[in-house]
Amino acid sequence: MTPSKSALLVLLSLTALQGFSQYTDVINSNRPGVSRSAFSVGTNVAQLEVGPYIIKEERTPAPAYDVSGFGIDFAARYGLFFEQLEINIEGTYQNDTKTFASNFNAEEERANFKFAAIGAKYLLYDPYKNAEEDKPNLYSWKANRQFKWKTLIPAVAIYAGANYDTENNPYTAPGIEGFSPKVMIATQNNFSGGWVFVMNLIKDRIGTDQSDFQYILTLTHSFSPKWVIFGETQGIKSDFYADNLFRFGGAYLLGKDFQLDTALTFNTKDTPSVFSVNFGMSYRLDFHKDKEVDNGTSMEDELQRRNNRNRASKKHKKDDASEPVQRRKKTEIDFN
Repeated sequence: MTPSKSALLVLLSLTALQGFSQYTDVINSNRPGVSRSAFSVGTNVAQLEVGPYIIKEERTPAPAYDVSGFGIDFAARYGLFFEQLEINIEGTYQNDTKTFASNFNAEEERANFKFAAIGAKYLLYDPYKNAEEDKPNLYSWKANRQFKWKTLIPAVAIYAGANYDTENNPYTAPGIEGFSPKVMIATQNNFSGGWVFVMNLIKDRIGTDQSDFQYILTLTHSFSPKWVIFGETQGIKSDFYADNLFRFGGAYLLGKDFQLDTALTFNTKDTPSVFSVNFGMSYRLDFHKDKEVDNGTSMEDELQRRNNRNRASKKHKKDDASEPVQRRKKTEIDFN
């Protein structure tokens, strides 16, 4: 699953290095929701996100049936060339049994990919880039929690890829096979107080008999550096399948490169009803290296230089302020 959206996405708005790149000191996962964030994992970062789940579906109106089974969501992400660019492979594999109540409980064993896609995501606009005033205030908890109007302007990314469906796939419409285009717009708002809102608009299997439109809205709240909770709604619309799904769950940051998560998924209709429980993890291999600034030094050197300049400036002001007093003292001594 995504979003979404973990505590790590929230940290995007808090990290001191945010003015330089999308890379964060802790893992930036799309889980535990199914939405995709606007930001990439960072250059030379390889990341795996997986989540096994159990699924239960039941259709009450004719033709009545129920589905019981299990599956796994997966995504492999890699930051390539630029901080804004990410390539990824993602999909969902499911194995279940479909039982038809109106046909003497006849059973159909099914197993295949519900979807499998490869593509690339690119960050078009980052409102947080080079925003010195957005760095955390180390002296005021209240200042870090205040609402800022400019946070209403989201980061925006685009995705382009291809979905692949095998012949006679039981989870797709008849006749759907091979590659078909997939596009997406992803936006992300990082609000004060540990809130993150992600929106995805997706057009999938373009040009086929199952060309569907999806929207995903994910709201995440981080109430500590390690814990995050989220709520999500997903709308799906096509001639083959339509639904409105809801998800709730949370994630725990076990280490800076390792996250655990869980979520519940359900809907409110009976054609069919859907209930799913998901457990997942995200892990990254971090080979990221900070790019050098124009003067040929690393970002750590640049930050150190800025701190030194600030300290030197404060010392200079202090010396200037004390100089008249010292001059007066010297004059009094000479006079006496």
